[in-house]
Amino acid sequence: MVSVVMQDDYYCDQSHLAPEVRPQQNYDHPQAFEWPLLVRHVKALCNGEAIEMPEYNFTLHNRSDKTICVKPAPVIVVEGLFALYDEDLRNMMSLKIFVDTASDVRFIRRMQRDITERGRSVESVIEQYLDTVRPMHKQFIEPTKRNADVILPHGANGPAVDMITAKVASVIGKSKRA
Repeated sequence: MVSVVMQDDYYCDQSHLAPEVRPQQNYDHPQAFEWPLLVRHVKALCNGEAIEMPEYNFTLHNRSDKTICVKPAPVIVVEGLFALYDEDLRNMMSLKIFVDTASDVRFIRRMQRDITERGRSVESVIEQYLDTVRPMHKQFIEPTKRNADVILPHGANGPAVDMITAKVASVIGKSKRA
């Protein structure tokens, strides 16, 4: 059994900002996230407690009123570009994985997602990529690679998946014995 915590749902609440100002915020900077809440929630899951994970609405650029109940499990996956950024969060991880993807592939995936799922224009995606996404990746995300136990070049591959599967099975085995 696996619990997944989506880092994107931990963007800071933007209720204090006017709706027309919210899209202009830099969502690709580490300060865009509510780290204390994310760390507290991962600790709770590690301690066997369920959490109410916030749900972020990307079209409103704010958290929704809904939450997602995440129950504890032997394996907790923290998914997100900045997953390896925060030291407190990293210290709770048994296995730290960095998925290294070529910049053109990252850009194409973002373009497709932002247009289809978030109703954005091609121009707005390109402008954001050049203004914040690319420089923030170089400044903050790329350096977190050194914190990884495993770096997956070009995404998942057979040997990497086998190694990760063995590690997860080991973690589950240890939790059953405890």
